[in-house]
Amino acid sequence: MASTRAPRPGPTADTAVAAPVTRGAAAIVKVRRLFTAQSTDYMLVLGTAVFLLAFGLVMVLSSSFVQAGRGGDAYGVFVRQSLFAAAGIPIMLMMSRLPAVFWRRWARTFVYLGLALQMLVFVPGLSYEYGGNRNWISIGGINAQPSEFLKLALVVWLASVLSSRADAFPTLTSVIFPALPISGVAILLVLAGGDLGTATIMIAIVFASLFFAGARLRHLVLLLGAGVVGAIAFALTGASRTDRIRIWLDGCTPEQLEGVCWQPTHGLWALGSGGLLGQGLGNSAVKWSWLPHAESDYIFAIIGEELGLVGCAVVIGLFAVLGIGLVRLMRAQTDPMRRIATGGVMIWIVGQAFVNIAVVLGMLPVLGVPLPLISAGGSAMLANLMALGVVLSMARSSGGIAAGIGRAERDAP
Repeated sequence: MASTRAPRPGPTADTAVAAPVTRGAAAIVKVRRLFTAQSTDYMLVLGTAVFLLAFGLVMVLSSSFVQAGRGGDAYGVFVRQSLFAAAGIPIMLMMSRLPAVFWRRWARTFVYLGLALQMLVFVPGLSYEYGGNRNWISIGGINAQPSEFLKLALVVWLASVLSSRADAFPTLTSVIFPALPISGVAILLVLAGGDLGTATIMIAIVFASLFFAGARLRHLVLLLGAGVVGAIAFALTGASRTDRIRIWLDGCTPEQLEGVCWQPTHGLWALGSGGLLGQGLGNSAVKWSWLPHAESDYIFAIIGEELGLVGCAVVIGLFAVLGIGLVRLMRAQTDPMRRIATGGVMIWIVGQAFVNIAVVLGMLPVLGVPLPLISAGGSAMLANLMALGVVLSMARSSGGIAAGIGRAERDAP
C-alpha cells in the first residue's frame, strides 16, 4: 500500500541563504561586544592612554640615547621601555575583561601582597639605594620598584573597604577605621625607604578615596592637616630634602648651582630655550650630560626644549582629556566601589602628572616622581597600565556598558 505522507520540501534558495545570514548577524554582535559596544568615555580613556604611551616611547628614545650610548647601547633604555609597553598593554586589556567582583574578592590579598613586596626593599642583598632612597629591589638582574604596585593594591583595597560604608561616615573614628591603619602602614614603609614623592602620591590616593566614598569635608581637613605636619617633619629629617625645600623657597645661591640646584636650574633652562615650537625632535642640548634623569623625572623639560610650548600644551591637554574621561566614567557609576576605584586611579595618574610638571616648572620642590605613561621606568609604566585596566574593568561591567551592548544587539541585522 502506498504511503500517503506528503514529501518533505527540499531547501529553497530563500531558506538556504537565511541560515548563513542569521549566523553572520550573531558573529557581528560578538565582534561588536569586543570592540564597538563600549561607551565613548571608555574608548576616550583607552585611546588617550595608548597615545600617551606611544608619545612617551618617542621621547624616551630622544632623551636617553646620548647617555645610554656612552654605556655601550644607545637604544638600551628605549628597547627596555618598549618591552614593558609591549607587555603592559595586553595586561591592561586582559585586566579590563575581568568582572568587578574579582577585585572585591581579591582586594585584601592584593594589599597584603603589596606590603610584603615593599618590605623586600629592606632585605640586604635584594634592595639597593639610589639618590638617598631605598625603594628598589633587584632579583635576577631585574630591577623593580614595589611601591608602584603598592599604589595599585591600595587603590583596589580602599575601594573595597570604603564601599561597604559609602556615604556613612558620621564620626572621625569612622573615617579613620578601617581604612587608615593599613594605608598608614603602606605609607610609612615607603617613607622608611626615604621616598617622600611616592608617599605624597599615596597620601593623595587615600584622601581622594575617602572623599569619593562620602567622608565629611571637615574630617578630611583635620586628617589633611595632620598629614601635612607629618610630611613637613619627615622632609626636615634629611639634608637632601631640606636643601630642596630651601632652594624652592629662597632660590639658589651661586655656590649651590653645581649641587642641589643643578637639576632644577637646567630643567628651567631647557624649557626656556624651547620657545614656541622647540628646537626640533632629537635636538635637545641639555640631555648631553647637563640634565640628570632627563629620560625619567625631567622628561617634561626635554619635551619643552624639543617641541616647545606647543608640545608642552599638547601633553598637558592629553592628561586633561584623560582626567575628563575618568571623571565621566566615575560619575556614570552607581556602585560605590567602582566610583571610588576610578577616582583613586584618576588622582594617582593625572594628579601625579601635574605634580611632575609643577616640579619641572619650579612650582614645587623636587620630589622625584615620574611623568605617568611617558617617563622611562618599567615598574611605573606597568603599574599605570594595570591601574587603567582596573578602571576599564569597572566601566565594562557598569550599566552604561551593558546598555551599549543591548543597543548593539538590537541594531544587529
